[in-house]
Amino acid sequence: MSLSKLSPAKGSVHSEKRIGRGHGSGGGGTATRGHKGAKSRSGYSKKIGFEGGQMPLQRRVPKFGFKNINRVEYKAINLDSLQMLAETKGITEFNLDTFLANGLISGTKLVKILGRGELKASVKVEAHHFSAKAVSAIEAAGGSIAKI
Repeated sequence: MSLSKLSPAKGSVHSEKRIGRGHGSGGGGTATRGHKGAKSRSGYSKKIGFEGGQMPLQRRVPKFGFKNINRVEYKAINLDSLQMLAETKGITEFNLDTFLANGLISGTKLVKILGRGELKASVKVEAHHFSAKAVSAIEAAGGSIAKI
């Protein structure tokens, strides 16, 4: 055995530097965090979008527009869609289940019937809302409406 063949005991040498373990470790004293300031304190976490005191992007960009939080969104279904289904599949009663089964709505959506197109078939339609043109067209064709 010679001095050149000696090696440290297994587990006694660490590949990563152990910080905050005194001056002799090379990372003691301030534990490699530098002196003073917010980043040297425990529990520090910067806000998302923080740019070192510079005005952050989300505050620099101009804001415009208005989002009404009380807006009610309807899925619009036109009369020409009802006419097409009446002709191809022979459907005379339209309700939410019919719309869902034929892919006109997905999930639990509010439905509004609009007056685009022509309706010749006499149909019974159940929906949440109707336009005035749609109501007159459905009733003119001999059909009926029902609000849910």
